[in-house]
Amino acid sequence: MPTPKDAPDPVPSAPGPAARHAAPDVIVVGAGPAGLLLAGDLAAANLKVTLVERRAHTAGNLTRAFAVHARTLEVLDARGLADDLLKTGRQVTEFNLFGSRALDLSRLRSRFPFVQITPQYEVERVLERRALAAGVDFRYDTELTAVETHTTGVTARLRTAEGAASDLTAPYLVGADGVRSRVRESLGLPFPGESVIASMILADVRLDEEPEAVLTVGGKGDAFAFMVPFGDGYHRVMGWSRSREAARTEPADPSSPVELSEIQEIARTALGVDHGLHDPRFLTRFHSDERQVPSYRVGRVFLVGDAAHVHSPAGGMGMNTGIQDAANLSWKLAAVLRGRAEDELLDTYHEERHPVGAMVLRVSGAMVRVALSGNPLSRAGRTLATRLAGSVPPLAGRAMRLISGIGISYGSGRGEHPLVGRRVPDLTLVEGRLYELLRKGEHVLVASADGPLPLAVPPHTVRAHWARGSSLLVRPDGYAAWAAYEPSARQRRRAAAERRASGGNSRPDSPQK
Repeated sequence: MPTPKDAPDPVPSAPGPAARHAAPDVIVVGAGPAGLLLAGDLAAANLKVTLVERRAHTAGNLTRAFAVHARTLEVLDARGLADDLLKTGRQVTEFNLFGSRALDLSRLRSRFPFVQITPQYEVERVLERRALAAGVDFRYDTELTAVETHTTGVTARLRTAEGAASDLTAPYLVGADGVRSRVRESLGLPFPGESVIASMILADVRLDEEPEAVLTVGGKGDAFAFMVPFGDGYHRVMGWSRSREAARTEPADPSSPVELSEIQEIARTALGVDHGLHDPRFLTRFHSDERQVPSYRVGRVFLVGDAAHVHSPAGGMGMNTGIQDAANLSWKLAAVLRGRAEDELLDTYHEERHPVGAMVLRVSGAMVRVALSGNPLSRAGRTLATRLAGSVPPLAGRAMRLISGIGISYGSGRGEHPLVGRRVPDLTLVEGRLYELLRKGEHVLVASADGPLPLAVPPHTVRAHWARGSSLLVRPDGYAAWAAYEPSARQRRRAAAERRASGGNSRPDSPQK
């Protein structure tokens, strides 16, 4: 894939052979956003991590993703990375769908009530710098050829670009190697689903005329187009034409060249004007599938991101879902490897994230099918639906929460407090912000400013000005592990047990530190 003209400077080089880990705790395959975040989290927890990447380097590769949603920005904020990323690209607070203002993101209850429009390589840049600083052993130009599992660990068979073969063994391996995952294939896992879009064109271009809306989506007749600025003078444009596809005698080859005139014609049809798009730095076509692996965990091997699920680009949720997969898994792996939790904790990764992946497939699939519908009645319904979404607050709110990710929750068990499993926003505390404290990678206990502590030895205790006696135990990934109002002794014991099972490092009968 071509390198953009305005790509950032490369990140510092990876450690040399002397710094490499002979026996890593975790092997991560794939240095996309999900793999980089996961590797960085584990290394920050003082674990030995080797990250295998078949490409020569990640920085400067122009990729398809461009939208960083509110929940992902919260995940990055909990690692001290959000502010750096916000210096790139542009912030968009409203979606213009098919000529209607449908979603006002400024209403989101988040520190980041917008979507950050920035190239994926910027996300990879901040994550890679963190991973390198934490001591991740990067193996660029190295391809995974096979995975072999056994009772005590996983062996990765590797081959460098020069053809040198080697084996690397670790207690756990994570496949973050994309839609054509060699990890998934080596395990023989099915990847059921279907093709949604036969040939979508993607381009980064300059415009003679700026669109009225910052983010524009349009569909007319037999064409669909999407246009959004990067903030560096270029716009990302995606488009599809039914008539062009119908005229083909055989499916388009994704590797076949794309002419600028193709995307110009699609934009004129779908949007009524092509805004004088010119000077492309990037032109390609791709197929879009909807697929999800049945299990995100197979013994000591896990799948995250596109290796586990892939869907249409509608809503820009792909990269975001993968990053959130990694944030869910990383603290659990760290807890188990550090002896703070039993292996069964790792089963909750599939239990919590597989339903989220299925939801993303449904939502993005519905969006793209409505956008690409050739039926006049369906197009009329699409216009009505977008107008309703913008005028009916409950509908707009639900759509924004799902797409932004802040509405995703894992649910509470029977008899548990309704807050358990829900995302905890960035609470303002007596000592600062909650998400600044989450940067330590530990559970945080939030207790009322004037009430007693519900646990004898919390991992990190902070005070908040709220109802007397209220308490909340927040997981490292920002979700509630336990909550209570004026907790009883039984509830305190249950919370302590939850903390131990989830990787807490203290006991309820210990003196307070």
